[in-house]
Amino acid sequence: MKKIITLSVVTSSLVLAGAYKVPEQSLNSMALGAAYVAHTDGADTAYFNPANMAFLKSDKQFMEVGLTWAHLPSNAFEGHQAFSATEVYGASGGSVCEDLHLPFIHYVSKPLGNGLRWGASLTVPGGLTKRWETPYQKLSAEEFSLKIIEVNPVVSYKAMDNLAFGGGLRLIYSEGTVYSDGSGTTKPIKREMEGDTIEYGYNLAMTYKPMPSVNVAATYRSNIDLDEEGEANLYMGDMGHQYSAEVSVPLPAALNLAVSKTWSDRYTLEFNYERTYWSAYEELDFNYGSAIQPASLVPIFDTPKTKDWEDTNTYRLGATIDFDNITLMMAYSKDESPVPKKYLSYELPDSDANIYSIGLRFDTTKNLSWGFAYLYDDKEEITLNAGENDNGIIGKFSGGGAQLFTAGLSYEF
Repeated sequence: MKKIITLSVVTSSLVLAGAYKVPEQSLNSMALGAAYVAHTDGADTAYFNPANMAFLKSDKQFMEVGLTWAHLPSNAFEGHQAFSATEVYGASGGSVCEDLHLPFIHYVSKPLGNGLRWGASLTVPGGLTKRWETPYQKLSAEEFSLKIIEVNPVVSYKAMDNLAFGGGLRLIYSEGTVYSDGSGTTKPIKREMEGDTIEYGYNLAMTYKPMPSVNVAATYRSNIDLDEEGEANLYMGDMGHQYSAEVSVPLPAALNLAVSKTWSDRYTLEFNYERTYWSAYEELDFNYGSAIQPASLVPIFDTPKTKDWEDTNTYRLGATIDFDNITLMMAYSKDESPVPKKYLSYELPDSDANIYSIGLRFDTTKNLSWGFAYLYDDKEEITLNAGENDNGIIGKFSGGGAQLFTAGLSYEF
């Protein structure tokens, strides 16, 4: 029972990676709420805008290591679960709080000559999970978890003194687990899946400096289709069967457009606009190698489920103040959810969010710096009225969101 996990995990946890995605993969990016594309100045440039590697100090190599602790508070639900007009049950409850640890490593080399430079990053841009212990939530989401590790080798090319391009290869390894259990409800069904996959994509970047104090940048991360195949164990009561299965779900493309302005070599303001192309996720359709038995399980496990997710916008504004040996960073972001109310589920009770972040970096020596950052993701409440949700959810979701704390260490040599 191997790869099919990602089938299901990605089906739902992909969701988590979108709505609870962690674009902040370094100390500076966490402090700036990912408003860190146009004005990057360290080893993490390799990840956030490889074109900017061309503008880093030419006599230095750069490295950064760090760790993010992510705390995911409980999602609270007050309301009912409706299976039909006559089957409506009280379903109030709360998801389990989660704590995750996400490491990162970034490196940028010295210039290679001919305007070229290379770098690489190792990040964990996913690694989120959702678990419920209350009966009607467990029916679809007893546990959905997904871990993603990304290796991103990149190069930059300095075309002119004020223009550079960059890009690289995205190597993604993911593994996940999905469990659902209807015991304790009127639906005695169960599924158990776990697995992994390796996929590939690319990223591109460009930076133009119309004047020394202004950076205009664009980055693009490609869509990656996760074409999974494996096995699934499906149960009705105590009777279970194993099936070969396959499914394809997208990791959506993302475009970032950013501009930064620096005053007196001390104050920097950056605005970042991100467009994530979640509309690629139209439906979830599992295909099995043989007919599912008993036939009553077909509507539950085999009928394609409409998703019709929407492309989303995120707006970020970050400020950096350099006090000689101490750097203060802060930001605000407005993040949209891709999930329409009509198709919202317990696997991802997602909503729009307001994101606040702050951080400090200390220069211990000329070459060594360290610091910490904090980010708070505040999710808006969601209310679903009767008939508004295709999954039969009636009620209000509140809480959720995330709190993230990052510590990082940087070295130039």
